[in-house]
Amino acid sequence: MSETSFPASEDPVLPTRRAGGRALQKGQQTKAAIVEAALGLATHIGLEGLSIGALADVTGMSKSGVFAHFGSREELQISVIRQYHACFEQEVFYPAMQAERGLARLRALFDNWMKRTSVEIDSGCIYISGAVEFDERTGPVRDALAGSVMTWHAAIERTIQQCQERGELRADVPAAQMLFEIHGLILALHYEARFLKTPGSIARAVTGFDNILARFGAAAPAQDTCLPTVSCPTTPKE
Repeated sequence: MSETSFPASEDPVLPTRRAGGRALQKGQQTKAAIVEAALGLATHIGLEGLSIGALADVTGMSKSGVFAHFGSREELQISVIRQYHACFEQEVFYPAMQAERGLARLRALFDNWMKRTSVEIDSGCIYISGAVEFDERTGPVRDALAGSVMTWHAAIERTIQQCQERGELRADVPAAQMLFEIHGLILALHYEARFLKTPGSIARAVTGFDNILARFGAAAPAQDTCLPTVSCPTTPKE
């Protein structure tokens, strides 16, 4: 979801515009730096707490200079959501894709999610704070935020389905139900650890995930207690 651009040195058509290309590249770097600063602020004060003036103070730029890169506070908020999503992918999703498809990958996704969550207990999570800020609103900022969360949920749900296809989880359990319960662990962890400061919350979340896997795990095939070549004894009639 992050923005991409081609370096000016790779432009084979307009080599005489290298100076302009360098200026464009510098502008993009400046914008990226502003977004990083905005992301740092948003994790602590929320997306609604962002303002052009606050960013100008943090970055040492003028308000007009910051505004010129986005055009509106709304576009700034959307840029922050995209950057957060890109960081989330790099830290949680892509490393887990190195694990074998199935239960190993599902565990890797949850483990990486937990690692990021343990850090966000102190810094804050835009997915969670944003849900509170924009739950009753409409518009492009809410759409961008909800879209990012739904993309992540779809990845988890697909991984659950792959576990079912491999026979590692029960096929009769809706993947959406398992996703709901796993997500519930993360939400409960933020509430318990960040708001209530309850000791041991991370360990409880991990135990909760193990319990979900045990409850939804595929049952081992039943084994016949009798040898194949021997008839099972019957209870004698009295």
